[in-house]
Amino acid sequence: MTANSDRNKVEAVAVELRLDRISRLYNSLDPAPFNEKDLDAAADEYIVGSAEDLSGRPMRLVIMLPAPELARPEAAQIPDAIRHHFVLRELTEQRRLRAMLHRGRISLLIGLAFLAACLLAREILTTSETTTNRILDEGLLIVGWVAMWGPLDVFLYGWWPIAGRRRLFADLSRLDVELRPLK
Repeated sequence: MTANSDRNKVEAVAVELRLDRISRLYNSLDPAPFNEKDLDAAADEYIVGSAEDLSGRPMRLVIMLPAPELARPEAAQIPDAIRHHFVLRELTEQRRLRAMLHRGRISLLIGLAFLAACLLAREILTTSETTTNRILDEGLLIVGWVAMWGPLDVFLYGWWPIAGRRRLFADLSRLDVELRPLK
């Protein structure tokens, strides 16, 4: 280890995960090879929740297992398996973000076309100043702008949480994982 990684290890907050056996770390229904298995939902939630609680501070995961479990060959694969799990979670969030932005662009085109149609109909249909025409005039204007809410919601607010989760999973995909005997 380099001096820099030793310093980072000291500065990182240790999050402990105590298990009685290795299999508790993984989703038992996942048929993938051992080092590519999904983490158990509770383990995933604990690790992600701990990282969120640290608000961006560096984290290292300390997995504590009984000595016989640490002696098993699968134990050496745990750090890579955990990082691999979060690489896959990051890719999933990246796909979600890309799909959301694609949907937002299409919604924006549809919304702009609908707004333009409402403004055009407003000009054509509201030639006199009767109460009915004023209501129709305002209604078309409001409906046209309401149609823009969906795309604006995507581009102003919708993408932030997904991008934030993607960054969190990217950080967790580089997580320092340490194995220790359970005392």
